[in-house]
Amino acid sequence: MFEPGICRRPAGGIAGFVRRWAGALLLALLTAAGGGGTARAAIQFDVFLGHDGVVPEASWFPVVCEIKNDGPTFTGVVEVQAGTFNGGPGRQLIVELPTGTLKRVMIPVFASARFQSSWDVRLLDAKGKVRAEQPGLRPRYQAAEGTVVLAALPRTVGGLPQIRQITDTNNIHRPVSARYQAALIPDNPLVFEGLTALYLNSEKALELKDNQVYALLAWVNDGGHLIVGVEQVSDVTATPWLRSVLPCDLTTMTTVKEHRELQTLVTSTLGIRGKSELTPLFAQLPSDEAFEQADLQVVGCQVRTGRVLAAAGGVPLVVAGNVGRGQVTTLLFSPEREPVRAWKNLSALWARVAGVPAPLYQVNNAPQHGGYSCDGIFGALIDSKQVRKLPVGWLLLLLVVYLVVIGPLDQYWLKRIKRPMLTWITFPCYVVLFSLLIYFIGYKLRAGESEWNELHVVDVVPGREGVELRGRTFASVYSPVNATYRVESQANFATFRSEFQASFNASQQDDKSEVMQKGDNFTASVAVPVWTSKLYVNDWWLSGDRPFTATVTRDSGGWQVSVNNPQGRPLQLVQVVVADRIFSLGEIAVGQTKQQHFGPNEGTNLRSFVQERFNTFQGAVAGRQQAFGAANSGQLNDAPNTCTAVSFLRTVTTAEGYEGQPGMPNQGFDFIPTPGLDLTPVVERGQAVVLAWSPDYSPAKPINLFTPRRLHRDTYWRLAVPVASAGTR
Repeated sequence: MFEPGICRRPAGGIAGFVRRWAGALLLALLTAAGGGGTARAAIQFDVFLGHDGVVPEASWFPVVCEIKNDGPTFTGVVEVQAGTFNGGPGRQLIVELPTGTLKRVMIPVFASARFQSSWDVRLLDAKGKVRAEQPGLRPRYQAAEGTVVLAALPRTVGGLPQIRQITDTNNIHRPVSARYQAALIPDNPLVFEGLTALYLNSEKALELKDNQVYALLAWVNDGGHLIVGVEQVSDVTATPWLRSVLPCDLTTMTTVKEHRELQTLVTSTLGIRGKSELTPLFAQLPSDEAFEQADLQVVGCQVRTGRVLAAAGGVPLVVAGNVGRGQVTTLLFSPEREPVRAWKNLSALWARVAGVPAPLYQVNNAPQHGGYSCDGIFGALIDSKQVRKLPVGWLLLLLVVYLVVIGPLDQYWLKRIKRPMLTWITFPCYVVLFSLLIYFIGYKLRAGESEWNELHVVDVVPGREGVELRGRTFASVYSPVNATYRVESQANFATFRSEFQASFNASQQDDKSEVMQKGDNFTASVAVPVWTSKLYVNDWWLSGDRPFTATVTRDSGGWQVSVNNPQGRPLQLVQVVVADRIFSLGEIAVGQTKQQHFGPNEGTNLRSFVQERFNTFQGAVAGRQQAFGAANSGQLNDAPNTCTAVSFLRTVTTAEGYEGQPGMPNQGFDFIPTPGLDLTPVVERGQAVVLAWSPDYSPAKPINLFTPRRLHRDTYWRLAVPVASAGTR
């Protein structure tokens, strides 16, 4: 050791001293780097994209983040940003992360593209520093709109339904299955809507929590398809919510020795959703003799509200029934146990039950369809009329005048006054003059007052207590200046997005808006450039009052329709769609009940009603994307009938898709609806739809947190009702 007052040279000389200090410094740096790595490793950040990696086009899907924090407590912000070929507002969610906790959060995200989408998901702290990230996440499969997506909660890993693959493997509509774990089943009904169907093994139903059950049943009532495979009777009797939605009452287990009816179901012409197909789906599919000779364990039942799709010797095997606007199909056997599990045609049964369109198995090189978004139709209805367009003719005239002035006219008069060098002064003056003229014209065409217009398309669906309102609020905001506006929702469930542009408009608009998810609701900041009108969509669920009641009864002479309006506002242009007809009841005053009988040849053919407006829709949506044109380009009127036609666009865009087969989109200028917007499947299953228009009314609290100079709100109601039979009149 050193003695006081004496300075000794370190052993090894100065070189050794330097080496030791360099080593100590290097060790300190490595220790610091290791400590930083330990801090980073204290955050475990896992992201689950979509439905088991499947992202359906034009729909909401879940982004689930599992965050484990073994480090110091902090407040995190989960941020989701769309990458290339996608668009829409950025999304954030605040989450508290105490030390030693594992949290799972879900953010609903909208898929606005069909190919090559990606998302960047980051975890930030309160200072905006990135604590963990998963950049460039891509789905394992992007499903084009109209593709069958079958989610599943099976009993075993091997129980995932395998849908029979189509012939054309390059087709963007090839069906896909997605496996869920019970813990990852969403508790928000909005993110279920991209699914075609969901298979639930009865044994797994007990693992679902109340909020997951609520979301699942809300989705079914709004048009979803739940497929239940029954393992044991006790699974259902111990689960009240499942017992209530099944279309039959279960009794005891029985053994069925002859069950060729399952093969018949696979090869029949009757679709699971109740719509007949022109040719059988698997007419030439050979039977599996080993399966046919094996005993099959079946749960006996008493059919309550459904229809038997397959039965063996009077014992039902498959029963389907309507629940609200949706459907529940019950497989009274376990598809995950022998002998069904080893059945060679099980994949064909899943294709039939999930509703895969027959044409996909009958053609090769099917045309790839694209289309405009239905958002554009609503935008053409409610966009501000303050935005006017400069006709192309006047624009060309202005250009000709400009060229004449800076060219021949300038040369002529400077030559007359013998001052050709003055062109160095006159030319900049012309540029300034015409620039001011163009600005003045643009100001006169576009300057106006702030404006907020809302159109609520609201479905009335059954709920646990009373009714639920599934709303789509199309909101158009016009700004006379560059401004950012605040919006907020108070609904039970709500999300917010910008306008979906679809494939014929390149991509979703470049949007600098931001959405902050607050539990199941949101606040958002909407950035609107000067003199522009932008469209946004608020999707929401809300418990509410029934706006009206309706009954439809079929008799030998047609249909008897009764609509009662108990609310404190009149209903304008009440319409009823049943079978292939649309009937008008006119206006129904407050407290009035209107009854009317319609014959099968009265009213208007539904397909003709929609086709009459289809080309107009195409022109209006295309016109909204053009800066120049006629003054009324990109605008639509007659909002009630427009909403009715949009609600049944699939009657013209899927009819005679391939080789005369219904169910597949046409090639060409189609419209792409978001899930649940089109009600054609509801009518095809034999239900009726009652439609009503409520002007100057909103069923939900306003979401705009600013006061515009101009404000307008309208509501379009849609109610699906069963068609009862009254026998012979």
